[in-house]
Amino acid sequence: MVLGCTSFGGPVAHIGFFREAFVAKRRWLDDATFSSYLALCQFIPGPASSQLGMAVGYHRAGFIGAFSAWLAFTLPSAILLATFAVVLGYDSNWMSGGVVHGLKLVALAVVIHAFLGMQKSLAPDVKRILLMMLSAAVFVFWQSIFAPIAVLVVVGVICAIVKMGETESESAAPPTSSDSQRIATPYRIAYVMLALFLSGFVAQWFADGQILDQFLAYYRAGSLVFGGGHVVLPLLETEIVGSGWVNRDTFLAGYGAAQAVPGPLFTFASFLGASHEVGVNGYPGALLATVAIFLPSFLLLFGVLPFWQSLQHHQRIKAALWGVNAAVLGLLLATIFDPILTQTISGFSDVLFAATAFALLYFGRVSVVLVVLCGGALGGAIL
Repeated sequence: MVLGCTSFGGPVAHIGFFREAFVAKRRWLDDATFSSYLALCQFIPGPASSQLGMAVGYHRAGFIGAFSAWLAFTLPSAILLATFAVVLGYDSNWMSGGVVHGLKLVALAVVIHAFLGMQKSLAPDVKRILLMMLSAAVFVFWQSIFAPIAVLVVVGVICAIVKMGETESESAAPPTSSDSQRIATPYRIAYVMLALFLSGFVAQWFADGQILDQFLAYYRAGSLVFGGGHVVLPLLETEIVGSGWVNRDTFLAGYGAAQAVPGPLFTFASFLGASHEVGVNGYPGALLATVAIFLPSFLLLFGVLPFWQSLQHHQRIKAALWGVNAAVLGLLLATIFDPILTQTISGFSDVLFAATAFALLYFGRVSVVLVVLCGGALGGAIL
């Protein structure tokens, strides 16, 4: 719970906090096991830091430990963002339009900053930059809830077939035999987890009712996030704003506010669930959205864990991820252009405001939390 209340700085910072707390201080596991868990959490879709916390919790106390770790890390930010949404919905006048617009402009700066940071690792060469640009073009012109999964699957299959990318073994050292025995998940349980994960996609063809539609929308978004928590933005924008459940101004303001709270960025879903204009909203909506967006991460983590020691050295899988990560970056780039840029910038003052926020983040290395708070306050004063 302490880490859930103090872990600012995004997934990279979260991972550092986890290593310091669980490897260096408490010695719950060794570096080799921690690195293997980290590699797994970066391999599968979902919020890597949250999944890493679940894995450490499972290593310590089984499935109860995994659930407890997730709850403690997620609950503080989920409550804060859900409460923000409830208050905003109860009295939208308590926050001026300038504050909301300031948060939207800061959100633009944060996403561009995140994109540039991710590009250095996910698309550092010409091949992957071209793949990123091609994917972005597809996403711009094909705006459908099926576009992300279709493009990611096609890119992954093509790259696996031609074995593109770096396929040499770069994986972390496997855990020691004692650790492997301790963390083993029964194969039968793993198969059940994978079957449940796939059932979430099958269920969309039989979905009937607003509550199930909402649940599956967040479930799909949580199932497709590769490369970092910021990638959830375009997926949620397509699912939630595209369905008319939350208006775009509220969406972007909430995303800006999500940068100012500790814990996983996926709890942005808690804000959205509470903000729904249609269907379940308030705290019940926040609970529904939070469970739905994190559930695929839990199912995939424990569905893949028993097979991880062989999978992490499979060259075709590594080649598929090489392409998928670049395509995911293209999805984020397309979202930066439309709807964020097109719906947020309306004049030179907006450009200057967003550019200043970006400069503070990129060149000044100012804390995201401070930039968000100052951006909201300054927006209320001058916009």
